[in-house]
Amino acid sequence: MTDKTRASRLKKAVKELGKTGLLLVADNRLPSVVSYIAGKPIRGSWWAHPLGGQIFTTANDLESYQDVLLIKLISGKLTFVHRALWPALYSIGTAREAWQMQSLSPLAKSVLTRLDKEGELYSDVMAAVGGYQSKPLRAAIKELEKNVLLLSKNYHTEKGSHAKRLESWPRWAERVGPLKKIAPGQAKEDLSKIMARLNAAFGAKGKLPWR
Repeated sequence: MTDKTRASRLKKAVKELGKTGLLLVADNRLPSVVSYIAGKPIRGSWWAHPLGGQIFTTANDLESYQDVLLIKLISGKLTFVHRALWPALYSIGTAREAWQMQSLSPLAKSVLTRLDKEGELYSDVMAAVGGYQSKPLRAAIKELEKNVLLLSKNYHTEKGSHAKRLESWPRWAERVGPLKKIAPGQAKEDLSKIMARLNAAFGAKGKLPWR
């Protein structure tokens, strides 16, 4: 794939995201990067698909785009969120409502408390010198991701293993600039309306965490 083709694919992906503000990495019905590149949804893993390389490259380029945030949102799947919806997402992420907090395990609460204090954490460091065991820590991070309580990003360690960089919502907001304040209730309603329109348009059953 040439640089020109790669840039063209990214531009079209950004345009596709801009239509609703939400775009999944992969899904059997809802708009996604996979279906955009392949021309239709791919059942099972898309890695082995002939266009898997292009899908991977486009998804990575879109994640790095300045107006895009990648987070587990729709049905617990990785979802690209356009900057226009960041204020709503930030409001929800910092709300600490009952649906986010009541079911958290003690370990997840411990990780969240530490993240609130430090702003940024690295899972491999936490496991190596922070007193956390790797497997329970991964489960705790999944809980926090599911409830939109933090931002996470995969990375490779020096040893070649996979780990996650965790970032608190306030630390993220400092990086991306001032965000318009929206009440959590209004933020959830705004995103729920978008989700309802997408479900109706594509015959899908996508769910948001608070639903």
